[in-house]
Amino acid sequence: MDIAQKILALRMKNVLSQEALAEQLGVSRQSISKWELGQAMPDTEKIIQLCRFFGVTADWLLFNEGIMFGKPSKQALRFAMYLIVKDFGMSINFYEKLLDTRASVLGPNRFAQFFFDGICFSIMSEAHLPGHNYIGCGDHKFVINPWTSDLAAEHKRVKNLQIGRVTDIIQPHANYNFFNIYDPDDNVIEITGAL
Repeated sequence: MDIAQKILALRMKNVLSQEALAEQLGVSRQSISKWELGQAMPDTEKIIQLCRFFGVTADWLLFNEGIMFGKPSKQALRFAMYLIVKDFGMSINFYEKLLDTRASVLGPNRFAQFFFDGICFSIMSEAHLPGHNYIGCGDHKFVINPWTSDLAAEHKRVKNLQIGRVTDIIQPHANYNFFNIYDPDDNVIEITGAL
């Protein structure tokens, strides 16, 4: 695909009109039309805006190199979901085909991440979870994972709601902090953030 086809495909995948994309980028609808028809090329600033808006890498958009999706900024990322799987290799193959995209981030035999529309969907290998410190977290397979910039304040807020069982803040790794709250069916919501 050339850049014109990619812009069109990204716009269609995100169910945007040319007018809506033009408004997001601060250009005219005619500019979007010309880009998609290959009659004009976005300038450098607009290419950067396109990459940020759609969460794709410039290498992929311009040169068909590297991965398609880059990790979005924390501001663009709203929340994540992850699935704990037994057969990591088969699961990667399954979800890459189902989602029609390669994993954005691939941790060898441990985890894979797919970024789209402000969401991170991850697959985590069950074989590597004992070291992930899931003490008191339950026997879950699917987790909703929102992020917050102030984990301590969010922990206090959620505890004060008194709507479900809440764990203490857990720090399995130096840069990874979270706590869990359980819904009425004992499904887990893992809230991650900075301390």
